[in-house]
Amino acid sequence: MIGMALHPLAGQPAPPEFLVDVEKLVEAYFANAPDMSDPQQRVSFGTSGHRGTSLAATFTEAHILAIAQAICDYRRERGYAGTLFMGKDTHALSAPAERTAIEVFAANGVNVAVEQSGGYTPTPVISHAILGANRGGGAVCDGVVITPSHNPPADGGFKYNPPDGGPAGSDVTSWIERRANELLLGGNRGVRRVSHDEAMRSGFVRGIDFAQAYIEELDAVIDMEAVRSAGLRIGVDPLGGAAVHYWARIAERYGLNLTVVNPRVDPAFSFMTLDHDGKIRMDCSSPYAMAGLVGLAKMHVQQPYLAFLQQAQRLCPDGLGRRGNGLVVVAGSGPGGGIDRTDPGTVQSLPGAHRHQGRGQAGVLRPGKEAVHAHGTVVPVGGHTAELGVRSGPQSGVARHGERGQFGPGRQVRTTFP
Repeated sequence: MIGMALHPLAGQPAPPEFLVDVEKLVEAYFANAPDMSDPQQRVSFGTSGHRGTSLAATFTEAHILAIAQAICDYRRERGYAGTLFMGKDTHALSAPAERTAIEVFAANGVNVAVEQSGGYTPTPVISHAILGANRGGGAVCDGVVITPSHNPPADGGFKYNPPDGGPAGSDVTSWIERRANELLLGGNRGVRRVSHDEAMRSGFVRGIDFAQAYIEELDAVIDMEAVRSAGLRIGVDPLGGAAVHYWARIAERYGLNLTVVNPRVDPAFSFMTLDHDGKIRMDCSSPYAMAGLVGLAKMHVQQPYLAFLQQAQRLCPDGLGRRGNGLVVVAGSGPGGGIDRTDPGTVQSLPGAHRHQGRGQAGVLRPGKEAVHAHGTVVPVGGHTAELGVRSGPQSGVARHGERGQFGPGRQVRTTFP
């Protein structure tokens, strides 16, 4: 955003005229077709998938027909004959894209598993399903996640997850991208497709409860009993994301005092505040997009109250977050404190305590305790300090309030609460 003018409504609730016309968006998905002479309208894989909007003919039914067929061709070449696990998020173009993909997968004889309720599935849950299915051997399974991540409401995304759970590497995505564009250039005549009714009767499409197995295994990486016994009050705002229906089930399964403060699902994302450029996007690294959520968090800084999460992504209360693949434990520190242990995962705390995050050892802390992390990023707040040092050697430093420290493999951070 350096040198970029700030929109006058940045951080403010989105006025009605800023909201996407969902009906028009879906109509354009079926009506528009890409102009293959325009490179912007071709299939182009970024982070394991293709993104675009139907309004600009960059994410249309034609794109999904071609990509889905390309995935079938790739699976056939690689010998993948197991289940393809497919989940979608709450963006308006996700449901139409899922419908299109089902028609292609069924026509190609691919066994597809989708959410049985027709609901939403976070990205880490699809990865979990793939890894679980492949753990026992047999036919190789893979998956698709239909999401543009935190992109604006008008966008759609279609991502391929290989047997290792994903995201797909460039060798995989370049193959699928190339084949999809070949199909588009041929008018999609090489795409196999049946009607949606035929697909649902084919025996190749089945509904499953993705959440059950995922939630049951959460305590393998997070000490849920420690969280429960600490008596923490947990507030969750899914920001209209794919995990919206997971939180109540997590709370019930583990006996947590958890409240979903915003259960709304709205493909226009009308509850969001505008980002720096006046657009709506669910970007947890933007203080403008997170302004409403940050304000809510600040109302509870004097209590042991937990922060809020979006689509299994992370948020710091000043609006600066780090996106990641996984549900995240978030801890506040107040009367009663937290938990004096470390667990694999990611942790952040509300202002008034220290917040830290990293991949590797992480935990929920109570005052007077100390955590040691393997690598990641630390952001001290509230006057606390964090010592950044190397396990061997003289290099070290102290990051104080408002500063940030980066450290990588081979380093450790020691965070002390007074």
